[in-house]
Amino acid sequence: MKELEERILKDGVVKKGDILKVDNFLNHQLDPALFYRMGLTWKRLFEGEEITKILTAATSGIAIAAVAALPFGVPVVFAKKARSANISDDVYQVNVHSYTHNEEATLLVSKQYLSPEDKVLILDDFLANGAALNALISLAELAGAKIIGAGVAIEKAYQHGGDSIREKGIRIESLARIASMDEAGGITFVD
Repeated sequence: MKELEERILKDGVVKKGDILKVDNFLNHQLDPALFYRMGLTWKRLFEGEEITKILTAATSGIAIAAVAALPFGVPVVFAKKARSANISDDVYQVNVHSYTHNEEATLLVSKQYLSPEDKVLILDDFLANGAALNALISLAELAGAKIIGAGVAIEKAYQHGGDSIREKGIRIESLARIASMDEAGGITFVD
């Protein structure tokens, strides 16, 4: 998606530790109009697929998924990172390592919101080593849901997480695929 690539070049900042900071439009301050256009793009890319739910992870995936889901007309289910008083005891859960936060987390989804009847599109903000996306795939598999594919805003293609997931037969549609980036500000995209 050319618009997203241009926004990354304009507003993105590459930080030490292979971090791409895009929090002024993607995951802290949000650009809902951009998210809606991303949703329209994913809707076009997955045209003809029956999708009954969109699945994402707390927290940065929620806003993107909620707005991007509008063209699909289906509910968004987000995997919580902590058990709270308002989630049932009957959950699917998986553990995941967060690259950005460098910590382990548990993702939980109530069984009442994900079932074998569901046809799931997974949406997330980033794909690097694939840990978060693999965890969401595992949650959908635990539920017995059919995974239609995954939509990712930004994929760090050079980290090969997407490659390993694609090798499993999961379709991934990334709107911006980064081939390389460095702290001097150089970002190149996969053609």
